[in-house]
Amino acid sequence: MSDQRHEVQYLTIHGHRRAFVRVGEGPALLLLHGLGCDHTTWDPVIDALARRYTVIAPDLLGHGRSAKPRADYSLGGYANGMRDLLTMLGIDKVTVVGHSFGGGVAMQFAYQFPERTERMLLVASGGLGPEVSPGIRAITTPGFHQLMGLLTLPGIRHAGVLGLHALAASGLKPARDLGEVAHIYDSFKDPNARHAIRHVVRAVVDWRGQIVTMADRAYLTEAMPMAVVWGRDDAVIPVRHASNAAALAPKARVEVIPNAGHFPHKDHPERFVKIVHDFIRSTQPATYSRARWRRLLKDGQVGPIGPLAPVPDIDTA
Repeated sequence: MSDQRHEVQYLTIHGHRRAFVRVGEGPALLLLHGLGCDHTTWDPVIDALARRYTVIAPDLLGHGRSAKPRADYSLGGYANGMRDLLTMLGIDKVTVVGHSFGGGVAMQFAYQFPERTERMLLVASGGLGPEVSPGIRAITTPGFHQLMGLLTLPGIRHAGVLGLHALAASGLKPARDLGEVAHIYDSFKDPNARHAIRHVVRAVVDWRGQIVTMADRAYLTEAMPMAVVWGRDDAVIPVRHASNAAALAPKARVEVIPNAGHFPHKDHPERFVKIVHDFIRSTQPATYSRARWRRLLKDGQVGPIGPLAPVPDIDTA
């Protein structure tokens, strides 16, 4: 797998610059990164996926090289932005792959635009349970912006980034994802990025954990192939949320990767690419039917959703 950087392209949509990478040919894959990350989180897998697919990997608004305006950072706003980006690129339908917060965007995209979604693959995704790491909840607290302003002063930030990278290289399982954390921490030197991330998190997380859930709409996955991938050692969003996905969407394929953290596509890129390819090769793309969607809405989940019942552990073989 290659970790090389890819050419970044730009489009202006609704007055805001959107950065993205487009490589390869074939059926379209839309790769959506997580909170505080950017398209480079997919670098270990982009080249391999591009041998079979047209890969679109954007920097979501407020992230990476995309603009960071005072704007709509809701899941619905992000889904609309992805629709408009794909429209400008002349791409009608995609298999959408979302990691962490990007998984929430992927679910919202599939819900809002089923006619443009062929499949959905969620990677350590938000929206499958309330639990989330204390670090993410802390972003919602008063004073976060000011504190990060101090912690990202040049000398402090440099020492912090070096320390996180050193811990990530230690081989300790709890520290495996700290290289990505260092990248996110470094990005917070931009006050506009801090503002954007705070707005993003407040839209989906409060002091009790995740607010947004797919539980009330999971029955709609009957109309669309769905797969879920998780790292067994995820310290950001618990791996048991993969079992929640299996309970909410019994037809979904669920795979938990041993010896992987919150970024299984980076920990085991070859295996991840194989999972994506096997999922696409063995499923038929969803075809949108307004009548079927209406029937699902009328006959689907009725009433409030209670706590999820316990389900057996997902096989990690």
